[in-house]
Amino acid sequence: MKSIWIAGLAAVGLVAVLGAVLPIQAQTDQQPVSRLAWQNEEVVALGRAIYEAECASCHGADLEGAPDWRVRDDAGFLPAPPHDETGHTWHHPDEVLIALTTYGTAALVGGDYQSNMMGFGDRLSEDEIIAVLSYIKSTWPDEVIEIHNQINADAGG
Repeated sequence: MKSIWIAGLAAVGLVAVLGAVLPIQAQTDQQPVSRLAWQNEEVVALGRAIYEAECASCHGADLEGAPDWRVRDDAGFLPAPPHDETGHTWHHPDEVLIALTTYGTAALVGGDYQSNMMGFGDRLSEDEIIAVLSYIKSTWPDEVIEIHNQINADAGG
């Protein structure tokens, strides 16, 4: 009787261990998850239209950013960075990019940090923000997209 109880307990323990290990293995076998739909032509077209209307005046029509974007202006603000492969946008996982666009840089950095990058959460829906970011990502070279996908995977996205 005691050996049946021990065998049953061992079986329950094995199921618990497999239940904990198998989902981890399944996650590592999957492609990195991205909230951005850079391969969806409709989403990218919507994102481009919104970018042109809402973002291009600061970040450039060709995503090139403001001149001297790494040098603070007379008021102490950094100019708008490029969103092409020469900038640092692709260095951030999707969730950070979505939050920066939704709430603005100062809200995320906190403290006394000031930025000209306002939050667009009151002007654009989350789907519209994702469309803009999808458009931006669709312009990056394949090797930058691959690195960005790995950044998302490393961030748990």
